[in-house]
Amino acid sequence: MGFLKNKLAVVIIILSVTFLSLIGYSANRGKMSFVENGVGATINSVQGIFYKGFTRIGNSFQFITNISDVKAENEQLKKINSEFKSKELEYDTSIKENERFRKVFDLSKQKDEYNYVGANIKGLTGSSFMDGFIINKGENKGIKKGMVVVTGDGIVGQVSSVGDNWANVYCLSNENIAVAALVKSTRDNNGIVKGYKDENNKLLAQIERLSLDSKIKKGDVILTSGLGGIYPSDIKIGKVLSVHEDKGEVMKTAIIEPYVDFSKIEEVFILVQKDPSQIKY
Repeated sequence: MGFLKNKLAVVIIILSVTFLSLIGYSANRGKMSFVENGVGATINSVQGIFYKGFTRIGNSFQFITNISDVKAENEQLKKINSEFKSKELEYDTSIKENERFRKVFDLSKQKDEYNYVGANIKGLTGSSFMDGFIINKGENKGIKKGMVVVTGDGIVGQVSSVGDNWANVYCLSNENIAVAALVKSTRDNNGIVKGYKDENNKLLAQIERLSLDSKIKKGDVILTSGLGGIYPSDIKIGKVLSVHEDKGEVMKTAIIEPYVDFSKIEEVFILVQKDPSQIKY
């Protein structure tokens, strides 16, 4: 192998010397002979091969030296992309949070005889929201058993028990809860809303004790009636999914989808009656 390399080098040197001699000689003649032209073409081809080879090698070395720069740029881009996604998530969370608080603010202007005490959910009292959940506010914030719990979307339920800095809440879907309700479109106000679970275990509600001649229909909005003095009037409960007649009981019932999605509650507000002197009329 070494012999072949040496031999090739000798041939290249001889060809190069010959080519240079021909160039000098041709410069005086002005025109190349056929042999000169052939030798020149051969040498140029050999030189071209070596030039291209060295160019590829140079480009390869340049690529290798740039790998670290490319990796650094990729890492920087990944970091920027991660930061962008984090900012996007924070922005989306802030937008949703502001929307929830705006709804509660609108409700507080409508029902200004209450203070709205915000609370976060600490956990469930049972296996699901149907059994109730625990909040991080209690007697130290004026919370008492029986107080109404809401979100900006509507009625959540009622405080079932209280500790110093915690309280248990029953959701509307709990069968222990009963809310006096009315149909917004017809103003039928003799209905009672209770928790209901369909065949797929979805947490819904049901309005009962409506008269057979009630005009309630699918899509109607159900509100609190205020009867009984526990729940304030005209707070949203849910929307009618279906209506059923029970001629044996001489009444109509309707299945309701609550406006509050109990499985996605993040914070709630407890309605605490204001001192009468604080109420603006």
